Amino acid sequence: IPIHSKWKSFSYNGSSFRRLIVFSTSQSDTTNKTSIEDVTITRRSANYHPAIWDYDYVQSLRNDFDESYKERSRKLKEEVRMMLGNVVDPLEKLELIDTLQRLGLSYHFEAEINNTLKNISTDRISTAAWKKDNLYATALEFRLLRQHGYKVDQDVFTYFMDDVGNIKSSLNQDFKGLLNLYEASYLLLEGETMLENARELAAKLLKQYLKENNDHEYLSMLVDHALELPLHWRMPRLEARWFIDEYEKNKDKNPIILELAILDYNIVQSIHQEDLRYVS
Repeated sequence: IPIHSKWKSFSYNGSSFRRLIVFSTSQSDTTNKTSIEDVTITRRSANYHPAIWDYDYVQSLRNDFDESYKERSRKLKEEVRMMLGNVVDPLEKLELIDTLQRLGLSYHFEAEINNTLKNISTDRISTAAWKKDNLYATALEFRLLRQHGYKVDQDVFTYFMDDVGNIKSSLNQDFKGLLNLYEASYLLLEGETMLENARELAAKLLKQYLKENNDHEYLSMLVDHALELPLHWRMPRLEARWFIDEYEKNKDKNPIILELAILDYNIVQSIHQEDLRYVS
């Protein structure tokens, strides 16, 4: 006897259901007989809470950042652009680029950043003195260059490893360097076992640092943040919001960059709010 089935969808009390209709048919010379069996399958409901951003609230959003704020932002961007052009030391340039990226400002300076990294990549061998014996500088350079698509071999870290492939014991207290080595390790390529091993060892030393040291609050905060989730895995915009607050606590912060970061974040947020009002 032929067997047939079909699905029928319906809703009840906020939940969605699909009913499977199964039937068989038999045919004789005088009559057609059909038997039907209903099988009701209950689909799990997510039970989402109602949105807190209702229509009236969305329409009440107002953009408080007028042209005067945008003009101030333009002036600050020009000052930062001058900083990028005036910095001579390669490590200071990398630190500035890293700060701009983490504060969500790098999209304003893409040309300057690309030119800087291109020059550093080209001169990597001839100007190695600035990063010689410096794990922090080597790891920061490695991470930024790989983030921007430049080819950098993991062998740049060979100098910092001992004969059995572990991090040299002399670097066990270089927590700034270990942190950047840990972050850099998340940009490894398949088969780069040196970086895999370095990540494990660096994480172990950094966890020990958090247990034993509270002298450097800013560095401890960065270490704890990285061990929770590495920078390479984080959402840039959410990271920017978090880093603005933390960068403000840094005694070595650049007030011009900080002001621009706060202003730019709020201007961008106000644009998103305007878009939300429009589409709602």
